[in-house]
Amino acid sequence: MNSVVLVLIVLSVLFPKPLFAQARKPMTIAELVTYNGKDREQVLYAGAKNEGKVTWYTSLAGDSYKGMVKAFESKYSGVKVDAYRVSGSDMTTRMYEESKAKKYIADAVETTEGNLMFMRDAFLLRPYHSPHFASYPEDAKEKGERGLYFWGIARESYIGFAYNTKLLSKNAVPKNYEGLLHAELKGRMGVSVSDPAYKVIGAIIKTRGLELVKKLKAREIALHTIIPPALLDLIASGEVLASPAIFRNHTLNAIAKGAPVDWVPMDIVPTNVGGAAIAVQPPHPHAALLLADYLLGPEGQAVLEKFEYGSAAKNLGFKRWRPDHGVATEKYEKDIERWEKLLKEISRKGG
Repeated sequence: MNSVVLVLIVLSVLFPKPLFAQARKPMTIAELVTYNGKDREQVLYAGAKNEGKVTWYTSLAGDSYKGMVKAFESKYSGVKVDAYRVSGSDMTTRMYEESKAKKYIADAVETTEGNLMFMRDAFLLRPYHSPHFASYPEDAKEKGERGLYFWGIARESYIGFAYNTKLLSKNAVPKNYEGLLHAELKGRMGVSVSDPAYKVIGAIIKTRGLELVKKLKAREIALHTIIPPALLDLIASGEVLASPAIFRNHTLNAIAKGAPVDWVPMDIVPTNVGGAAIAVQPPHPHAALLLADYLLGPEGQAVLEKFEYGSAAKNLGFKRWRPDHGVATEKYEKDIERWEKLLKEISRKGG
């Protein structure tokens, strides 16, 4: 028997899989997004170090995204994060224009679910596998094909009732949306012209009906042209007594700084979420997936929890409601427009 053939037979017995298959690691983005080997992190990190950086488009607030960058770069030395912080709508527009020009800049993406839906529909995202997806409920992941997901929910922000603890009596603190009719709240509540307030209108309709929304007009709620964190400052100062449309994480951060405020959930809690996604053609594919894994994993989640963001993997004792989840983007846009119109009809001009 030819000696070469004999050697090949022996090798095939000792090593059933082809030697090249054992040595070869995934390299292209198409291969990487499906890779689930035990050495996934090592493969991604080695590739990311060769790539040198990851370009991250994010909607996270200043301190939190900076904290995430610092933690990631500390763990994965040699991989620099070029973070571009922008609103979700501006991010969507930017990525769409870049795609039209065939300029693929973003690697990893983190923004709100509504904007991720637009990106998915515009073919700006690529579904991927992450070992951390197993820790999340199905409704916290957006299914793609072949068992992959377009994104997983990396952070949650909860919209509820915030009030000044020194000025509002305990028996007037509402336990549900019906409680907003309490006489002590008349003329002393405020909301901002923003999505959180519109979503609260949607939540009231969903749980209590349109009739309760109309009744709230008699509460003389002031409509302020400021962002929700600025409205919370007015609540802390006593200029505004309370608001049904304030983020829990903003309130907890204010409490930590000594502000006399508190936050309670209502019947359902409108929830803003930010998902971790991969751009359709990331220039640095290893680094893109490494960052997405980090965001969804326990270390990234711990960073976000320091800034009082909630986790989709945890039960916080209240019922979450994501008005944009599982809804066609066109319908969601119409819902927001309707809720905004109703809010303006039942409120009075504030600051």
